Amino acid sequence: MVHIVGAGPGDPELITVKGKRYLQEADVVIYAGSLVNPALLDVCRDGAEIYNSAAMTLDEVIAVVEQSEKSGKMTVRLHTGDPSVYGAIQEQMDAFRKRNIAFDIVPGVSSCFATAAALQQEYTLPGISQTVIITRNEGRTPVPEREKLRSLAAHQSTMCIYLSIAMLDQVVAELIAGGYAPETPIAIVQKASWPEQKIVRGTLATIVEKTRNQGIDRTAMIVVSRCLGADYELSRLYAPEFSHGFRKASR
Repeated sequence: MVHIVGAGPGDPELITVKGKRYLQEADVVIYAGSLVNPALLDVCRDGAEIYNSAAMTLDEVIAVVEQSEKSGKMTVRLHTGDPSVYGAIQEQMDAFRKRNIAFDIVPGVSSCFATAAALQQEYTLPGISQTVIITRNEGRTPVPEREKLRSLAAHQSTMCIYLSIAMLDQVVAELIAGGYAPETPIAIVQKASWPEQKIVRGTLATIVEKTRNQGIDRTAMIVVSRCLGADYELSRLYAPEFSHGFRKASR
């Protein structure tokens, strides 16, 4: 059996209980070494075979899994954050299916949510934004025309932009060209939930200069939204004049 496990954003305590249990029980662990906190490997049992997929090709990963299955061993494929977001797991799952290898997925805490925690910010404020867009800027991986930052910016929603910090100046230019005002708040969080977490806040007009000498060049989330600095309407859920299935209006 192969368990595809979301390791969470970095803090070893942010892996799920189920994910940690599988990691403790695994005979073979293949982890994304470029992103997963190696401290998580401390829970692996003595004698577990551990592979760093950062130095492996897809074929090499599948070969290790196949050998593990033939030997009757249990494998954990440990991905950063939640494996469904930029985790490149689809091609692995398709390869498992072709080989009749059973697998399941254990979700994890994505870095966009660890970033919200670091910023102490709700992304969906009434009257400001009720939509969160998870996206990335175009790089080596192409982005469909309808999903380019310039097009998505027209929605004026909260945007969590992955894998794009090295292109921050281009990101800002695209967001402004798409409709965000230069004074729109933006935040950069590097290594959310790690001990070395770093936060830089600014506006679209100032953020490039503010991050220039901060040493932020990878593993950083970009969040742009008016929710980062705005008055907002209170939730109707707790309003005294609002009734729902668990509480009657008090006035």
